[in-house]
Amino acid sequence: MHYWLVKSEPSAYSIDDLKRDKTTNWDGVRNYQARNSLRAMQPGDKVLFYASSADPSGVTGLATVSREARPEPKDPTWSMVELRFEKKFAQIVPLETLKTTGGLESMVVVQRGTRLSVQPVTKKEFDIVLKLAE
Repeated sequence: MHYWLVKSEPSAYSIDDLKRDKTTNWDGVRNYQARNSLRAMQPGDKVLFYASSADPSGVTGLATVSREARPEPKDPTWSMVELRFEKKFAQIVPLETLKTTGGLESMVVVQRGTRLSVQPVTKKEFDIVLKLAE
């Protein structure tokens, strides 16, 4: 099993949208590094759902990869996966908290200048974020 973080602006697609829809195709990614992460995702992988450009930005819940990567129908250069809703956190885990929590120093989302919409997360980082959400 692998762990990931996906970012979305809440005005485009939020954890509440995923909760309502139950599943969604995670598409529209137009960065080769992020696309390669999508292609590495496998059913059962766990996903942190991150609200970007929010007040505050941070992790809002959990999803699971429910279908492996496949080409986007309109442009097969790009890939998409299917995500299934798992949980909405009672409170957001803000980016500022992620930045100041021990063990998350190497987490991609806290790195300055990192804007990838799909990024890998270690199991240790995933577990720390879950503890912060409790």
